[in-house]
Amino acid sequence: MVQTHNQMISDWLTEKSLDIQEGKIRVLAVDECHLLSGDICGRGWGNRQQRREVEMDNYRASQTYYGALDCISGEMFLSSYSTANSSSTIEFVKQIQQMNPGVKLVLVWDGASYHRSQEFRDFLTQVNQGDDWQIHCLRFAPYAPQENPIENVWGQAKQLLRQLHQRCRSFKFTKKLFELFIKYRLFTVPNLATYDAFSTII
Repeated sequence: MVQTHNQMISDWLTEKSLDIQEGKIRVLAVDECHLLSGDICGRGWGNRQQRREVEMDNYRASQTYYGALDCISGEMFLSSYSTANSSSTIEFVKQIQQMNPGVKLVLVWDGASYHRSQEFRDFLTQVNQGDDWQIHCLRFAPYAPQENPIENVWGQAKQLLRQLHQRCRSFKFTKKLFELFIKYRLFTVPNLATYDAFSTII
């Protein structure tokens, strides 16, 4: 199933490759990332023979980020929201649209319910007029996050937070560090040649 989805994405991008190279179409790998306070240090050492108990609070502060990675330039768009839902998704896509006037957007993402909701489909109907589409959505195979290059960026950011967990004394500081990592492009842009869906457009 993963291969089938990747081939469909690849075929579509190949068909539009000239417009993509000329900048008329912008291909964005989109995903959401969730930070939870207290999740900074995700590993620990201990004796396998001894059971360890870890205290947990029922309530933890959280932050949801929407991100879009331009598959040609490596530019990254990031916005924070209280939660991931249809309204946040529409707001994020509108924001990207405003930053790219006159450019058609291709969103390549997973099949989250808010990417497929009636509310989001109604939004697409409003912005797309027949063949003159402005936003086109392509979906990765279900349960295949490794196919989305932006997951690599999230992983790099979270790795940094783990490495600096002793300095992250507050969740506010953790969020700021995460945002600065993305803003100043301190991440290594994933090599699209290693992603079947995108290898034809590099």
